[in-house]
Order: sequence, then C-alpha cells, then structure tokens
Amino acid sequence: MEQRRTYDVLILGSGIAGTILGAILARHGVSVALIDGGTHPRMAIGESTIPYTSALLRLLAGRYDLPELRNLTSFSLMDRKVSASNGIKTNFGFVYHRPGEPVRPEETNQVVIPKLLDVEHHLFRQDVDAYMLTVAIRYGCDSFQGVRVTDVHQDDAGVTLETTKGAFRGRYLADASGYASPVAKKYGLREEPCSLKHQSRGLFTHMTGVPPFEDCVDPSRRAGAPRRWSQGTLHHLFDGGWMWVIPFDNHPLARNSLVSVGFLLDPRRYPKWEGNPEREFRAIVDRYPDMKRQFANARTVRPWVSSGRIQYSSSAMVLDRICLTAHAAGFVDALYSQGLAITMNTINLLAGRLISACKDNDFSRERFLPVEKVALSMVRRHDRVVYAAFVGFRDYRLWNAAVRVWALGAFLGAFQAQNVLKAYQKTGDVKVFDAMELGPHYGAAIPTSSAYDDLLDSLVADCELVEKGSLDVEEAARLTFQRLSQSTIVPPAFGLTDPSVRFFHPTPPRMLKTMIWSKTRADVEVGAMVRKALRGFAARRLLGVG
Repeated sequence: MEQRRTYDVLILGSGIAGTILGAILARHGVSVALIDGGTHPRMAIGESTIPYTSALLRLLAGRYDLPELRNLTSFSLMDRKVSASNGIKTNFGFVYHRPGEPVRPEETNQVVIPKLLDVEHHLFRQDVDAYMLTVAIRYGCDSFQGVRVTDVHQDDAGVTLETTKGAFRGRYLADASGYASPVAKKYGLREEPCSLKHQSRGLFTHMTGVPPFEDCVDPSRRAGAPRRWSQGTLHHLFDGGWMWVIPFDNHPLARNSLVSVGFLLDPRRYPKWEGNPEREFRAIVDRYPDMKRQFANARTVRPWVSSGRIQYSSSAMVLDRICLTAHAAGFVDALYSQGLAITMNTINLLAGRLISACKDNDFSRERFLPVEKVALSMVRRHDRVVYAAFVGFRDYRLWNAAVRVWALGAFLGAFQAQNVLKAYQKTGDVKVFDAMELGPHYGAAIPTSSAYDDLLDSLVADCELVEKGSLDVEEAARLTFQRLSQSTIVPPAFGLTDPSVRFFHPTPPRMLKTMIWSKTRADVEVGAMVRKALRGFAARRLLGVG
C-alpha cells in the first residue's frame, strides 16, 4: 500500500466503527484508507448487543447493500460465517447485592429478549472486529496497521495526516479512534471538565473458570427468573457500582471458554486503587457472598485494565472536512450496552452523507451537522439514564423504578428502527431515515414527542434531589411508578408499571395485549409505531424477511 497516499476518505481506527463505515463507503465506490495505531487481534469493550443495535445493523445492511452486516444480527449466521467464539444473549439480568448478605430473590430483575426479536449476542470483539476488517478490505479499503498519527492539517480541499509512516491525504477525515482521538487533541474538542453528569472508573479483563451464576446460588434463592442468568448479560449491582459478566461459553456450540468481567465504580465512593488490580477485584468481590462464590476459582487470561474516570465529552463532532464518530466524541458507561447502538446510529447518519459528498464534491460542514446533533444528543440522554441508575444503586426500591425507564426506551428504540427499515424496504426512499434525525427530540426513542424525555427528565430530577438529601428514595421510586402508570406510552402488559413485577418477559400473549393496547389506550403516535413494529418483527420471524 505504500504507493498510494491519496483517498476520498481517511478513517482513523480499524475497530468495529471504522471498519463498518469503511466497508459501506468502499461498497459504494468511495476510496478509503483505514489507518490504525494498533494491530489486530485485540480486546475491545462493547461486547454485548441489544435489540436496538441489531435493528440498526439490519438497517445498515439494507440501506447500504452490505449483506455481511446481517451476519452480525443472527446467531446461526454469526456462528457459521463470522466466528464460533461468540456467546448468546437471551436476557439482561440484574442482581442486587448487599454487603455480607446473600442475594435476596425479591431484589433481582430480568428483561427477556422475546423470541419475536431473536436472540442478541455476546461479541468476542477480537474476532468480530477482525472479520469486519476483512470485509472492508474485500470491498476495496486499504488498511494500514501500526501507523501512529503525529499531526492533522485541514484546508479547504481536504485533510492531511502526518504519520509515523509518512503523510496521507483525503478529501474528508472520519475519526473512529476512540478516546485517544488525535483530532480531538489537535483542535481542543475535549470538554474540560467533562460535562457529563455520571462518573465511573473501570476495572476489567477476560477470565476463565467462571461458573454460571445460577449454579452458585442455593435453589431456594434463584428467584424463578424466566431465563438462565448465564444466557444473558449479567449485571451484579451494589451501592456505588456494578459488575458485568459476559460469557462466551453459554450455549451448546460454544468453543470459547472465556468470560468478560468488569467493574464500573463511582470514583467518589471507590477512589482509584494504586495497587494490584487483581487485589482490588478480590477486595470488592469478597464483600458479597454470592459474587465471591461465582469467582472463587476464576483466573485472568489478559492483563487487567484499570482506569480513572472513563467519561469524556466533546464540544463538537463536526469540523470542516472532519467528523468524529460516537466513541471518538464521547463515552458514558457500559451499563445497558448502549455504546454500540449509538455507534451504529452515527454510522448510519454519516455514511450516506459521505457517499453523496464524494459524488457532488460538497463537503460543507452544514451537510454533516445533523450527525453531531443526533449523536451528541444520544450520548447525553444515555448519560442521564446511567446517572439515574447509579443513584438507584443506593437502594433497590429506587433502582427497581429506574430500570423501567431505561427498558421502555430500549423497547421503543428497537420499534422505531424496525419501522424505518421496513419503510425503506417498501419505498427505497432514503428520506424515511429523516425520522431518526428530525423533530425536537432527535435521537430519542420518539423523536417527534416529548413523552419519553419527560419521564426520563423527571426521574433524573428526583435522583438529583435524592443525592442532595432532600428527597427520600422510597418517595422517588413511588413518583416514578406513578408517572409510568399515568403515561400513555407505557404498554401495561410488559409489567413496567408494577413494582412487584421484576421479570419483564414479552411473551406472545403479552405481545397480543400490547397490540390491543396500541389500538385502544396508547398515545396515538406511539400506538401506531408499536403496531407497525410488531407486525414487522412477526414477518421477519415467521417469513424470514426484513
């Protein structure tokens, strides 16, 4: 590749964001250079998908005619065509812990992914990212690994990257390099201090010898969850933080015995540990009997990553001839597995504009500003959701209320993406994607309505009062349940309005009740969205279309 140094688009970073964007652009005749300071394979955070992520991947595959992306949305295709090292995800599991006590069955929650939506995945990212890199190269991207950027120069005609392997020139630069973004550094885009409300620091690795959590708990305390905890992303919650447990060996075809494990901790409650990370891990786990039992014989297989505060934000994503992707612009927390969804949404908004810009040579900043508007809005909305969750970790009653506001947004977001995809498949009109970026509440599950944001904003306001000591957690939880019960965008059949319902399992009878609700008692706009989405999911499941 040494002879070619000029391209339509330069992409910094060859992780999942950079390679998907690169593959889309190259598929449509855009010349692309993927430039990365590291090499593959490598561990990456963002290992758990959600229905919204998969809906967006199907949308990208259909809109940009990239069938390889569909392999990331079906477990059977993933296992056969991508990698046999991934796990399945049938649920989000949440288990609340108190120091020195076994888990209380009544303080557990599970959000089941209905079969209508298919299963989700635990992505063994070193394999998935390498797969997408080969896809991008096959479509025509040039890949430069182990190339460190030393400077960035922008002018009216394009961007020049100075690197340890010489200069590269492009008509446009997309920075998908994450936190270490040389663009953010060069142009002073990082907000100091970070403007995000939430605060957490990370401690994570891959381990082996981690048994399923259900095998570590006395049968009388297994709580009757609809799905096995080990067949989903398990969240161990406690006052001040949480731990993820993401197994890659949780199905009969498993060929990967590793489990991704990580803590995200409020640094005000758990200041940065200066000693051995393994010792810190054990010190926290040992406080909680059931957690300690699950990790009694676990062994690390990668060096621990121990970070300071992981949140970062940017004042802008779009400059002249330059755009940062989601993780280069900001990051909140791995809770709720929202990062990949924000990334895929950003790629959808950016890729179409870049393809058009390369055709008509209009790279004006104004053309790309909607990418910034929507992506930063999604980051800040996720920030508020996670902030409320961490305040809720103080007391199960408040957490039990807060998790429902997130779950509602997750369901509605998947419904919206499904409807946009179906509309595009029917009409072939790219204007249908305007629904995801227009409206006063762009980036929200319902962009044209304030209904969801009103619920979230009220929850966050109550959590701020709880932090100040001016509102009792029990009253804050009561207020949230009251608002959920009064809202016309909350399907009653899912059990989100009843604090005694801890397992949210959208079975076919509940889906039918939701369909009836959508016609009779739901907000008109949300009711129509839910009906269309349920029909679309059913068609995809039964007929294999969409």
